[in-house]
Amino acid sequence: MRKNTVRPTDIKLHQKSRILEVIFTDGSRFEFPAEYLRVYSPSAEVRGHGPGQEVLQVGKQAVNIVGVEPVGTYAVLLRFDDGHDTGIYS
Repeated sequence: MRKNTVRPTDIKLHQKSRILEVIFTDGSRFEFPAEYLRVYSPSAEVRGHGPGQEVLQVGKQAVNIVGVEPVGTYAVLLRFDDGHDTGIYS
């Protein structure tokens, strides 16, 4: 990894507002709605196994994140209250 690579320093789950907040070493901060993260999950279930195999996710407006688990030193696994728990978010 390059010396000047920006890395997350903190990940906060705000369940009431259904927001995942990520803070980086350069001070930048991003808020990701649970619905966005669920609809655009990097899982094969959502993205498919190749071009044209994507599956449109609908009815996810009220979905929430119930768990955030580290995966190695590079990613997190998000667990959603609709049972979805595949896909590694780098």
